[in-house]
Amino acid sequence: MTKALLVALNIALLVSGQTLWKYGVQTLTLRGFGSLLSALVTPWIALGIFLYAVATVVWIYLLKQLPLSLLYPLQSLAYVAAVCVGMWVFHEPVPWTRWLGLAVILAGVVLVAR
Repeated sequence: MTKALLVALNIALLVSGQTLWKYGVQTLTLRGFGSLLSALVTPWIALGIFLYAVATVVWIYLLKQLPLSLLYPLQSLAYVAAVCVGMWVFHEPVPWTRWLGLAVILAGVVLVAR
């Protein structure tokens, strides 16, 4: 049970980090590489990087505990979560083809987990 919670935590950290990055870049005007580097120290982007670092620590622990052939496909649930966040937080449209793709991912995760 603890391993399943850590997998869920890893996914939540990854999606949260991406969400913060998306939010952070929406408030920026990026003009060239220099402004991109300065964006890394803005609060939203920096917090997203921190969450990614924590996710990496959790991931390394999970790699010791579970087979990569199980763990990596489970992490694809982050794609599903990211689409839902994009729809709910950023009001992004989600076409039916994307929902179909997410259904395929979910079916794959179920098959791999069995």
